[in-house]
Amino acid sequence: MTSDKKFYDYDVGKRISHFRTQKNYSVNRLANLSGISQSFLRDVELGKKNITVEYLSYICDALDITLAEFFSDSVREQMSCDLIVSRIRRLTEKQRSALLAFLDSMAE
Repeated sequence: MTSDKKFYDYDVGKRISHFRTQKNYSVNRLANLSGISQSFLRDVELGKKNITVEYLSYICDALDITLAEFFSDSVREQMSCDLIVSRIRRLTEKQRSALLAFLDSMAE
């Protein structure tokens, strides 16, 4: 990450969803634990509403993570890996074989 990254460059909603899913929390459970409404949390996750640092700190407390962990670059990398894996799982066996052949050709 470059030093000129700004707070708004991060998809906060996707990060909340990522951590919530890792903890196996429903939106309702995380909302209850953090003291915010379920509809507001869902709108933040969907990118429909912005969140304040104060509310984000409540969510991080409920997830048992720090704000620094929330914005860590390693989280961005993990989210990218999770996205790739989820998309690969939706491929047919033939498509997976073609992807593997392509990746093998790239490694040569």
